[in-house]
Amino acid sequence: AAARLAAEQEVENLSGLSPNPEKDIFVVRENRTTCLMAEFAAKFIVPYDVWASNYVDLLTEQADIPLARGAEMKGKCGTNESELEVSWLEQAYTLKLYFVKEGHNTSRGPEAFWRLSRIQFTYDTSERTYFKDAVSPGKHTASSHHLSALVTPAGKSYECQAQQTISLISSDHQKSVQLLLSEVRIQPFDITADFVFSEEHKCPVDQREQLEETLPLILGLILGLVIVITLCVYHIHHKLTANQVQIPRDRSQYKHMG
Repeated sequence: AAARLAAEQEVENLSGLSPNPEKDIFVVRENRTTCLMAEFAAKFIVPYDVWASNYVDLLTEQADIPLARGAEMKGKCGTNESELEVSWLEQAYTLKLYFVKEGHNTSRGPEAFWRLSRIQFTYDTSERTYFKDAVSPGKHTASSHHLSALVTPAGKSYECQAQQTISLISSDHQKSVQLLLSEVRIQPFDITADFVFSEEHKCPVDQREQLEETLPLILGLILGLVIVITLCVYHIHHKLTANQVQIPRDRSQYKHMG
């Protein structure tokens, strides 16, 4: 049964299809049907300690760790819970994303939504690509606490082109690790077409930027319409007044009126 279950689940890293070299694409399929899709660019900013030149004091350095394109991945799909696990550089780095689908009552009745409920990032400061001469090198785990991110109505995908920053707390002396996400498109539930996202739900930042882009156009159209209406009213008024008999203001001109 376990072998059959493993055969029925497929995971695919399709990052090579993205024109952006920093963007990754991951797909989880069960029973030959897509059940989770995720596209995003991710980078971690991780503080770590190094010895000062006197080998007495400690200094804090910063590692900028991008999510590699050749990452290995695992996935798990469920009715109300889904997971995505990505690891790279021989599992020196592992990112786990946990999603839940929930329901609540509103004035319009019961509504369902999904959200990113937890993030876990494991990193090894003995890995030398991004960590140089770290003090007490070893593995650490940075996790989110009480996370409720990417909240999206059920049946829709989440989309956000703008960069978002999520803070994680590390087991390395409670240091704050920053996860930078951008160009995000994720759907962990209710995918109706294979390899195709459902209708997008844009993040507030993208909605605001879209409004800022379209607002000048809307105002320009309104201003143009007001000018056209004003000219039309003026033209009609001018024609009406031109056809009326003009009474001279100078009384000396009355003698010419007969």
